[in-house]
Amino acid sequence: MNRRQFFGGLATTLAAASVKLPISPRADEAGLKITSAEAFPIKLWNREGQGALPSFSSDYDPNRWRYRGKFSQLTSAMIVIIKTDQGITGYGLGAGGSVACEIIHGHLRHLLIGTNPLNVELLWDQMYTSSIAYGRRGLFIMALSGVDNALWDILGKHAGQPVYRLLGGTTKEKIPIYQTVVNETATDAALSAGVQHFKVPIKDGLVEGEAGKKRTIKFLKDMRNAIGAEHSLMIDCGSRWDDVAYTIDMARRLEDVGLYWIEEPLSPDNLRGYETLVEEIDSTKIASGEHEYTRFGFSELIRHNAADILQPDVSWCGGVTSLKKISAMAAAHGLEFTPHRGGSLYGLPLCLYSTQCRWAESFGTNDSGTELMEAMTAPFVNGHYLPSEKPGFGTALTEKLVKKHLSD
Repeated sequence: MNRRQFFGGLATTLAAASVKLPISPRADEAGLKITSAEAFPIKLWNREGQGALPSFSSDYDPNRWRYRGKFSQLTSAMIVIIKTDQGITGYGLGAGGSVACEIIHGHLRHLLIGTNPLNVELLWDQMYTSSIAYGRRGLFIMALSGVDNALWDILGKHAGQPVYRLLGGTTKEKIPIYQTVVNETATDAALSAGVQHFKVPIKDGLVEGEAGKKRTIKFLKDMRNAIGAEHSLMIDCGSRWDDVAYTIDMARRLEDVGLYWIEEPLSPDNLRGYETLVEEIDSTKIASGEHEYTRFGFSELIRHNAADILQPDVSWCGGVTSLKKISAMAAAHGLEFTPHRGGSLYGLPLCLYSTQCRWAESFGTNDSGTELMEAMTAPFVNGHYLPSEKPGFGTALTEKLVKKHLSD
């Protein structure tokens, strides 16, 4: 070796040594551990009277069957905060209120501390399996949902990518929203914001008899006139039509209203009833699944042909890990996929990713939400939600903000 070759090789070696080589992903991941996992029940709305104790007129008051308590729906929302030894913090939206928080603190936390949060599938399977004796549905899965969503937030932040890219990107650059409205005033505000698709809750049901049917028909005809013939109209029955014959009769009498779907007319457990509705009703679609849990529950909906449209909620059905499997099942069976509260930053990634998703349900938009709710609402422009490009879910959540909006 001559002098030129020697010093040339030495220079190359020194130059290579001065370059900061990328850390092996496996070496980096090996040091990432969960150090804490906490859950907090929160307030999403600024609404008077929310959480007020009920007053019933008698033992047979229909409202006794409709009282939901404080551990269901979004009134029981909670946030899971998971911290790691590398300073990455994940925030996950779940539900079940203080009961779900107790499940996390007394059970799930012991499966999380010291583990690698990037092993999301592994942790989901361990947590779900550990609940077989008492979980599988309901409050446990609501708790699991919050944990899983926090893990996906960490996964995105660790990768420096928004969650929708970790799922495989988007099939659409933006997605129309559908707004849940209760009267013509709310409808006018939504129309002014560019909303073209609407859903309304139904108050009357089986126990109100023929008088309730007539009130519902008049109400929906008025709402159709308010939004115009060119806009979509859907209804959410909240299981109040809990009778197959009643629902078929209402679908027939509402044909002129032009409903896109009838949502949850029956109890979620009445799979054979839903199967009959899908088979018998041609004028509109049957939507269900808001109160179903995990891929196991949705496989039964699909096996029974019990829905035209699947509506899992990312904060109830088992988190993003569960939601992405349900999305694949919808695609495999040619069903529409319309996640409940898809306009939240937690539900939006799957809405944008799925080829079966037409629109996303409003969350925080034109709503009386707290700043905490706004921190989880997707970017909104002229009737559409846009993806967040921030790492993780892109929320503006902080531990201080969460604790500022704790529920009573």
